[in-house]
Amino acid sequence: MGGALVLESAALLHWLEREGYGPLGMTGISMGGHMASLAVTNWPKPLPLIPCLSWSTASAVFTTGVLSKAVNWRELEKQYFTQTVYEEEIIQMLEYCGTDSFKMGQDFVKNFPHSVDSLEHVDVTSRMFDLDYSNKTVSKEDVHSFTTNRSTLSASSERLLIQDAPKMQCINQTFSTSSNSNKNLTSEQGHRINKRRSDTLQRESLRFMKGVMDECTHVANFSVPVDPSLIIVVQAKEDAYIPRTGVRSLQEIWPGCEIRYLDGGHVSAYLFKQGLFRQAIYDAFDRFLQKYAV
Repeated sequence: MGGALVLESAALLHWLEREGYGPLGMTGISMGGHMASLAVTNWPKPLPLIPCLSWSTASAVFTTGVLSKAVNWRELEKQYFTQTVYEEEIIQMLEYCGTDSFKMGQDFVKNFPHSVDSLEHVDVTSRMFDLDYSNKTVSKEDVHSFTTNRSTLSASSERLLIQDAPKMQCINQTFSTSSNSNKNLTSEQGHRINKRRSDTLQRESLRFMKGVMDECTHVANFSVPVDPSLIIVVQAKEDAYIPRTGVRSLQEIWPGCEIRYLDGGHVSAYLFKQGLFRQAIYDAFDRFLQKYAV
């Protein structure tokens, strides 16, 4: 979703410039603010950015924020345990690949008209990023394996029970407090052992989820916008949806940006503080005009 929005934003900004509109800027609220941030990191010119009620990564939203209660962690733990591809292969990929997304955006914008006209005839990914698959070590079989396992991720628990009965039996033993392997132990000792196993699996699956989301959504994995002084971030002091504890701050990642804190939480800020959002938008555009107006 983030990749598609970055591409669409580049196309829209390029078209608006070509039509003579300006100055241009981007804003959004909550997830929209985070998507706007990703889009601006890929634009090769100074651009006002006003992300409201968002932060540097989406991982904390679904692992420590209130929305983490909406995730079916039990099912994810079972899938992580039964499908070794997550632990053995995918988790090894959760590192910053070093590719400069800003240069990718520059190349796309520079060749925008030609690249769009050619999309229906040329593979979109290889056209945009000039990938040379002949130099990659990933085989078609690996891709098929990854796709198959990704599909399995969305499978129902009933399907997992049918396909992975032996492993599911092992899981049931892991979560059980009366495993046969503990028959010589007291029930209290067996319970403590199984509790430790369950806690370990929970931590591993949570760490895996955080790694996947940081890989795809952390703004530190993208280029710094051309002029961070044009960025005004609006945050709610009591925002339980977007935790800021334990994650890198936007001021650290984008030196020179401004953070404005307002009283209230995520929902109350959206309902009652939009006047402050609009003021931040005005101020960001005023800064742009003062610095770049011809």
